[in-house]
Amino acid sequence: MQEAKWNIGQLIRHRMFDYRGVIYDVDAEFMLSDEWYDKVARSRPPKDEPWYRVLVDGSDHETYVAQRNLKADDDLSPIMHPMTGEVFSGFEDGRYVVRRSN
Repeated sequence: MQEAKWNIGQLIRHRMFDYRGVIYDVDAEFMLSDEWYDKVARSRPPKDEPWYRVLVDGSDHETYVAQRNLKADDDLSPIMHPMTGEVFSGFEDGRYVVRRSN
C-alpha cells in the first residue's frame, strides 16, 4: 500500500479538471462502491492507493479523488467553500488548520 502524499488541510489542484480545493479526509485506499468507481472514475485510477475527500473552491460540493490526480496548488490563498469553517479552525501559512475535537 502506498503512503499518502497529501495531508488534511493542504491546498491541491486536480491534474485533469484544474479545480482548486482543500483536503479534509484521507482514505488509505478506495472506500466507495464499485458502482461509483465504474460510473465516476473514468481514468480508472488504482484502488489500492490513497484517495482524498476534497472541498472544491468556489462551490458547495466535494469530490473524492485518487492520489495520482492531485498536485500541490501554487496558489496559497484560502478557498471559498461553505464547509471550511465547520471542518477547519483557521487558515495559516497557505494551509488550513484542522479543528480539534474536545
